[in-house]
Amino acid sequence: MIRAPRAVPAWLAHPFRWQRLPVPWAAVARGALCAGPLLGAGIATGHPAPGVLTGLGSMLAGVNDRPGTRRTGIVHIGLPALASGLGMLMGASLQTVGAGWWVVPALFAVGFVSGAGSVAGPVRSNAGMQMLATTVLGAGMPLPGAPWAKALYVLAGCLWLLLLRLVVRSPRPTGGALSGERAAVATVFDALSGALAAAGGPGAEAARRRLTAALDRADEALRLRRLTGRLLRRTAGTQELLLTERFAAATALCEASVALLWEARPLPARVAESPRRFADALRTGQPPGRLSAPETSTPARGAFDQALLDAAVAFARREPSPTQGAAEQGPVPVAREALRALGGRSRPGRGLFGPAGRDYGLRVAVCIAASAAVALLLRADHWYWLPATATFLVKPDLGPLFSRTVNRFAGTLAGVLVFAGAGELLTGSWWPALVAGAGGALLPFAVRHFALQTVAITLMVLSFVYVGGAREAATERIVDTSIACAIVLVVGHLPRLADPRRRVGQRVTSALRATERFLRHVLEAEPGADTTERRALRRAAYRALGEARAAAETAAAELLAARDRNPDWLTVVSAAERIVDAATACAVRLDHGAHRPSIEEAERLCRALAAMADALEDPRRRRDAPVPDGDLRPVPDCATLTDVAAELEHIRGYAGTG
Repeated sequence: MIRAPRAVPAWLAHPFRWQRLPVPWAAVARGALCAGPLLGAGIATGHPAPGVLTGLGSMLAGVNDRPGTRRTGIVHIGLPALASGLGMLMGASLQTVGAGWWVVPALFAVGFVSGAGSVAGPVRSNAGMQMLATTVLGAGMPLPGAPWAKALYVLAGCLWLLLLRLVVRSPRPTGGALSGERAAVATVFDALSGALAAAGGPGAEAARRRLTAALDRADEALRLRRLTGRLLRRTAGTQELLLTERFAAATALCEASVALLWEARPLPARVAESPRRFADALRTGQPPGRLSAPETSTPARGAFDQALLDAAVAFARREPSPTQGAAEQGPVPVAREALRALGGRSRPGRGLFGPAGRDYGLRVAVCIAASAAVALLLRADHWYWLPATATFLVKPDLGPLFSRTVNRFAGTLAGVLVFAGAGELLTGSWWPALVAGAGGALLPFAVRHFALQTVAITLMVLSFVYVGGAREAATERIVDTSIACAIVLVVGHLPRLADPRRRVGQRVTSALRATERFLRHVLEAEPGADTTERRALRRAAYRALGEARAAAETAAAELLAARDRNPDWLTVVSAAERIVDAATACAVRLDHGAHRPSIEEAERLCRALAAMADALEDPRRRRDAPVPDGDLRPVPDCATLTDVAAELEHIRGYAGTG
């Protein structure tokens, strides 16, 4: 990530941030083969409306065409595609009644449901946004056809991209049908190697977060494959079971490595090289070769060497262990796994009518309704661009509000100028299809910056609008975008709707509760107990902390961050991350015979962490008693839990602003 100098305020620097990502050439090729050819087919056959709708569907699917396995791609593209079809059905049904002021309350209701459901997870967030966008476009774009036919055309465009994803992809590495899952697990070993190489240095925490993200992606890929097999009543094969064993070995090795990272001492290069050999073995199908020699200088190093040996055994095995096979084929609550696989999290406050859902749903609904009302006042025949622009602007996943509005306006202006220039240089009826194809090819690359993504989308949408009959609409888009930016800025900074205490505080509270559950399990588990539940709780804690960090970073870069009324969320999250690291190191030490704290000491720390989560959850409670006092003295004979107590004191200091 490129960052502006520290002297520049965060809200002003954020619009210029640019992500460094590899160019997804396969996705670029898919984008070029989607909207442009579909729109061109409509022009060639004399049926432009189906070409516009299928091109629109492929564009929306292209926004979600991100790196991952085929199964994760189907989920990340498929669920928003279904939502897009539903939105087009609702919007086109509204259009049959005719434009009128009754559209405003209808869009208010759809906006509330879309926004409230978006807090459940990233996939549902994209689905909610695209449902709202297609509802607006379906209600406003003057295209012929029955509502059900328009919805089917949009779905057909999405399915076309899904088909291309199965055909046009990067060269498949060794691994056959499991190549995507193998690559995901190999990335975990690569990230682990990078984290070990950074141990004791300034980049250790960032490397550990990259490792956590790699674990999340690999876990999702394997979970979706298992879910697919159970839905199809297919028995897991030998290679799939072996890969699951190797991922379990990677998880155990990561746990031991977190203990090494907690010690904050540089490690020999040969230690960091060993996980890299496992990554190469997964990619090539060859044995991992020689690994680093064992050295039991500390409990953490002894645990790492033991986990390394277990991983080597897992890679040497050619048949899955009986325990693994029974676990994979036993009864599993498929419905619950399906919910998790589709991006949902069964956590408090994430429901449609939870505090965060209500506030965000109201924010979206007010913005969309106000945009629609203003648009109907200005031009009742082409009113849809204003609320469609507001749909993308009001989505907090795309960055701080001020940054989104600046980049949206700049991207729209650039897109309109490029489109107008193409119209002057190109002739004939085919040039909008060429522009749409160029925008589709740019879209996968453009994810690194919101303004660039806006340019790509603007080029495609203007092509659709031009073919649909609105030949002089390009200049109006700049005016409409300016008005939408102003509306979203005003509504988005209203005191009730802009307060991050619900949106960010809910995620931080959820992360603290997940941290408390993991810490309690570590301190209360019986010696020699199975570590499966412990590792699952640790993964859940890191995942919740990652979501909390993303929300806190966005809130810190808002124009009106209300820092005088809110805790320092980033400092609280960082302290909670160190608590999970220290608790992991404590678990490793306890496994190797370290002194086990008393029940009173364990309960004291867990109760303090739970009390801080309670105080952060309710702003009124924090005003009355900012963060409860408690005995946070060091735990005798346990350096890791002494660190836990110190970080709890850190949280209390930074979370106690009233």
